[in-house]
Amino acid sequence: MTQIERLEVAPGVRLHVERRDGDPARPAFVLVHGLASNLRLWDGVAERLHAAGHSVVALDQRGHGRSDGPAGGYDLDTAVADLLAVIGSAGLPRPILAGQSWGGNVVVELGWRRPDISRGLVGVDGGLIELTEDFPSWEACLAALTPPRLDQLTAAALCDRVRAANPDFPPGAEEAILACFHLRPDGLIEPRLTRERHLQLLRALWEHRPSTRLAGLTVPLFLLFADSGDAARREGKRRAERRARAALSHFRSHWVSPAHHDVHLQQPDRVAALLQEAAADGFFA
Repeated sequence: MTQIERLEVAPGVRLHVERRDGDPARPAFVLVHGLASNLRLWDGVAERLHAAGHSVVALDQRGHGRSDGPAGGYDLDTAVADLLAVIGSAGLPRPILAGQSWGGNVVVELGWRRPDISRGLVGVDGGLIELTEDFPSWEACLAALTPPRLDQLTAAALCDRVRAANPDFPPGAEEAILACFHLRPDGLIEPRLTRERHLQLLRALWEHRPSTRLAGLTVPLFLLFADSGDAARREGKRRAERRARAALSHFRSHWVSPAHHDVHLQQPDRVAALLQEAAADGFFA
């Protein structure tokens, strides 16, 4: 059974959290979504981990999904503090933290700052993202990664786009993506994460240098890479993989190919199985 909670992470700021309690003897998982996403994209993975006996907590980060969207706090320090507050409220002993994309960078940063909090970290096509390697200036990053405007679409039109672009996504994927949006009275959609806040978080991601954390990272790190077939992106991920392998004594990586950046949504069986395997074979011990 899924328990839905509203956890206060700062004065007047509550996050939407979904909890599935499992066997206390098994490692618990905390699942963190990426930029402009929401916890619904983790549903398939969460259900499979829970069916295998694990406790699972998933959260909507501030400004995302069904969490509060206060005026401020769209930066890395606040994202880390919010996640730390959720872990503390959940009362889970040293859970495994798994983050996708930007969420992966958040969990790596938390694992570096507070190695006592978690028994292991997982970056699902994220964790060591360094945008400055592709975009040396913020202006170049902004020009390339400013999100397209979708507020001219109806919910049905968005779902049609998702299905057309991703025919291999499982049933329910459109609804998970639709949870990133409000439905306005005029029938059109509007992102739950406002454009201004999206760009503030993008700036925080552009400024983050997770490679500088590797030398001091003492928590096991598992990077799960999605290979979309884009050679330039693949090489950037290979570079991050090589850095981590050279710097860390307790490191594992796995490539899923072909795969979408949202591989946790696209292939929940595969992702859940990989996480279960790493938890069962002692990698996170």
